[in-house]
Amino acid sequence: MLRRQFLRLSGVLLAGVWLAGCASPQYLQLSPERSGNVPQTGSGQQVTVVAVDGRESEVIGTRAGGNMSTAQITVNSHELIPQLQAEAERAVREMGFNPTTEQAQGRPTLTLELASLHYGRGDSGQPLVDEARLEGVFRAIAKNKGTTYTGTYTSRRTQGYAVKPGEDTNTRMLNDLLSDGLNRAFNDPELGRLLAR
Repeated sequence: MLRRQFLRLSGVLLAGVWLAGCASPQYLQLSPERSGNVPQTGSGQQVTVVAVDGRESEVIGTRAGGNMSTAQITVNSHELIPQLQAEAERAVREMGFNPTTEQAQGRPTLTLELASLHYGRGDSGQPLVDEARLEGVFRAIAKNKGTTYTGTYTSRRTQGYAVKPGEDTNTRMLNDLLSDGLNRAFNDPELGRLLAR
């Protein structure tokens, strides 16, 4: 009798620990990095560079695909935006410009906006295999001498899994996704052309 109660209690505790592990919230610290070459258009002109967060929420989705708050995946703006600011400044410098964060009358400006970042659950169509669907959207707005150019750059990734990805795996996947978005944005020759006018 005592042994049966002990086994039942142990089973309940183990199930609770397993469920808690599967549905624990994740707070991801991302550090995407742009790679590859950028168009060389500048000749030392100063450009005001600003990175902003245009997302509606810092919660980008849930691990289980439902609405459980315990399974939420969060990417905090105050941690990600400085990373994007640094990458935007580095890209502008490599394009041949002199980046600054100070505004000035008549100075060209480039705003890099993280418009959206989403982590959803897909349907792999295979038994025992789930799917994570990631999407990130950047918007780059270049302004110079009364002219504005806006480019929108979308990156998507689908990843199948049998065991729900942990924080390290999700961090790596989202870093890859946002790095791809940064590459798309700063490889756009129209941005540099407008800033160099």
